[in-house]
Amino acid sequence: MSAALTITDNAARRIAKIIAADERSCAEGRALLLRLSVSGGGCSGFRYGFAIDNLLTEDDKLFEHQGIKVAVDNASLDLLTGSTLDYVEDLIGAAFQIRNPNATASCGCGSSFAV
Repeated sequence: MSAALTITDNAARRIAKIIAADERSCAEGRALLLRLSVSGGGCSGFRYGFAIDNLLTEDDKLFEHQGIKVAVDNASLDLLTGSTLDYVEDLIGAAFQIRNPNATASCGCGSSFAV
């Protein structure tokens, strides 16, 4: 069985930079993490959400790569199983990218998908 979520080296480096720049990383004394979620909406039916957080719930599954932690709630994980979280920089711009084998279609910008 493949990992529920794979985090690339590029994604881990970018998350580390974002967390280092977040004032809460020192002020609150709790380690920050990236929260990845899926919600209804977007042009294809579901959309990905990204947020910096410092709390875990009983419903969260935690993934770690290079010391960086990513939390995904169980409902979102059902739609993300087998996915890869990457960070891509090219001439057009830079963004987190999810390669989701469960998606049957996605929008042009890659921020929403259908199953």
